[in-house]
Amino acid sequence: ELGVTAVELLPVTEFDEAENYRKNPLTGEGLHNFWGYHPLSFFAPKAAYAVDMLPDAQVREFKEMVKALHGAGIEVILDMVFNHTGEGNQEGRTLSLRGLDNNVYYIVDQESGAYANYSGCGNTVNCNHPVVRDLIIDALCYWVTEMHVDGFRFDLASILGRGPDGEVLTNPPLLERIAGNPVLANTKLIAEAWDAAGLYQVGSFPNFGRWAEWNGKFRDDLRCFVRGDKGMVPVLATRLAGSADLYQDDGRAPYHSINFVTSHDGFTLSDLVSYEKKHNQANGELNADGDNHNSSCNHGVEGDTDDPAIRALREKQVRNFATLLILAHGVPMLLAGDEVGRSQGGNNNAWCQDNEVSWLNWNALERNRDTFEFFRNLIAFRQSHALLRPRHFEGEENGERRLTWHGRETDQPDWSDKSHSLGMHLQGQTGEAEIYLIAHAGKDDAEFRLPRPDHSPAWR
Repeated sequence: ELGVTAVELLPVTEFDEAENYRKNPLTGEGLHNFWGYHPLSFFAPKAAYAVDMLPDAQVREFKEMVKALHGAGIEVILDMVFNHTGEGNQEGRTLSLRGLDNNVYYIVDQESGAYANYSGCGNTVNCNHPVVRDLIIDALCYWVTEMHVDGFRFDLASILGRGPDGEVLTNPPLLERIAGNPVLANTKLIAEAWDAAGLYQVGSFPNFGRWAEWNGKFRDDLRCFVRGDKGMVPVLATRLAGSADLYQDDGRAPYHSINFVTSHDGFTLSDLVSYEKKHNQANGELNADGDNHNSSCNHGVEGDTDDPAIRALREKQVRNFATLLILAHGVPMLLAGDEVGRSQGGNNNAWCQDNEVSWLNWNALERNRDTFEFFRNLIAFRQSHALLRPRHFEGEENGERRLTWHGRETDQPDWSDKSHSLGMHLQGQTGEAEIYLIAHAGKDDAEFRLPRPDHSPAWR
């Protein structure tokens, strides 16, 4: 009904949801691993996700789910965690790979026995060892050939480019093999192009012409522009036009940019416009977990409010984010629930909240039908206009389209630090509807002069 064409699932491979020993200090309730980012097997679907209790039910039901989604015209993308496992550090439990060959499967200091921790989760898989490469390739091929999934998002994918001593490899053999594997030739390959040790490769991830990326710079730049930060108009233009600064130099296209403003990790869209600080006390880590740099804005009150002016402004900002995200060049990714105003109460790291904090309340659809319809209409608008879905950067497509920038006056874009306004004019071939997008993040209303349409008497 919304119009999405693919779902990206959080990890579905087997993990131990009871591994978290902490309790919610506010309620005393036990906390659980809700997200699944601590795999125990790269092949086994999570048994607890099956309805049936029979031993093989999870395999059968997963296949049925994929078939049903495909029948609805929706692709299935899996979030795969190959960078670490749920065995923890050198003092953790022996559950899988450690018991097979510790020094092969993990990056280990040969003198002390300590594990490298580029994942932030206690261990780092030795991804570019030949045996481990085979394991990862076999797992990917299994999910494609047996389960018929359409692609993968690789968690902390920069670790997949590290060598046996943790060094950053120029041409990582694992990433090259994945890109060139014939079984994976028609699958989406999406990298989370950073790791927990500070390696940030957005725009420079070793891609071999195949890999797309979660565009973290798109997220950060759009948040800053919409919040009203200074000096954001030039970078907004770059992001709206497909992030050529990141992807054009190595021969990639706008569709290699997975654009997003929110994801499972961080604030929901509703919380992004309602909180200026994270509120993770319920996670049992004294609010020390989660990102401190959210580029969010509460618009006058932290959290819920009955003030009609603040509520209206927040709703407008949600629509602003949705518009810029869905109409930008590249592939837009939405966080499920943003279209119906889902909130986590300011928790920006809800990995351990298997409760109302994380669950999607479907009754919210009726309460927020207007927001849902806005998202739905935006997606339909994007799908009906090829100008919004270019396969090449501006100047590479032999004159098939034109992209020009404007300010409040036509042909006068204002790139200064003080500017908060931008006009984006898209023109295609004769007879094709042209599009004019205005982005204005100033505090006051502003008047914009429109360019004259080429093939129509007026704008609508």
